Amino acid sequence: MSNSLFSLAFGVGTQNRDGAWLEVFYAQPLLNPSADLLNAVAPVLQYSEGNQAIAFTPSQARTLADALKGVDATQAALLTRLAESTKPLVATLLATDAAPTSTPEAYLKLHLLSHRLVKPHSLNLSGIFALLPNVAWTNQGAIDLSELPAEQLEARLRGKLLEVFSVDKFPKMTDYVVPAGVRIADSARVRLGAYIGEGTTVMHEGFVNFNAGTAGPGMIEGRVSAGVFVGKGSDLGGGCSTMGTLSGGGNIVISVGEGCLIGANAGIGIPLGDRCTVESGLYVTAGTKVVVLDDQNQRVQVVKARELAGQSDLLFRRNSQTGAVECKTNKTAIELNEALHAHN
Repeated sequence: MSNSLFSLAFGVGTQNRDGAWLEVFYAQPLLNPSADLLNAVAPVLQYSEGNQAIAFTPSQARTLADALKGVDATQAALLTRLAESTKPLVATLLATDAAPTSTPEAYLKLHLLSHRLVKPHSLNLSGIFALLPNVAWTNQGAIDLSELPAEQLEARLRGKLLEVFSVDKFPKMTDYVVPAGVRIADSARVRLGAYIGEGTTVMHEGFVNFNAGTAGPGMIEGRVSAGVFVGKGSDLGGGCSTMGTLSGGGNIVISVGEGCLIGANAGIGIPLGDRCTVESGLYVTAGTKVVVLDDQNQRVQVVKARELAGQSDLLFRRNSQTGAVECKTNKTAIELNEALHAHN
């Protein structure tokens, strides 16, 4: 058995009537746990190697708690509480960051992101959609869709209402973790697996998908799709504000640097450097033809937007007369940046 793990977590979750996992809650997931911790839990769980999700009983939870008292007091305390559970328990051990092969493994990786233990697009999430069952998220927890009608009837017969908040593969992040130092106006618009950095505000119309997020501080008023990571806001107080759409997905990573502004109803399909601005209503994709202007507003060349990817201090706008997408140096941003460095 190896003396190291990529990740380890003890969880409590929900299964359907056939024993299939619907979701798992990991209160305190660990990244790169100590060898002492692994050596203490492996005999109890009969773990030898590889990536495994191992169901365990409340009695085993008490045994694990005793084994960890001198190794990790926090995990020992958690296991003491898990020993009181009437819901199914699972220990998920990941020897490597390989593609997940079970629902508990998939949920652990989503937890690692939302607990800020790893950054978006740094985990192997291949095949995760197939491992996340589509369930009804209700005021009584996750319910298998095939079992929902019977549960609704049962609730009515008891004079209760079973309220279905959503039908989705992903739950709300805030039902599993609320990171420190954030404001989220509508929690339904942030999925588990989102990385919400300290100092971030997600406004009512903001949306942050899994495997995406913001380093903070900043304000999200638009959509941040999978694969997008928004950098920290400016030290001058401007922050990084996104009111439009930031689209990633697949193997594409759309990073947004510090102090950027994506205007209302705007969007990007390329990474941005620091202090860039995309005017309201403008969507810049990788293939968008962009007229590059000099400081006298004279045309220099026409390029595809991907050739400007990652550059700082750029202003993207649409010419109101010709409709052409233009890019010029964001002079104000440069001046502010120079002033900041001079002050420091």
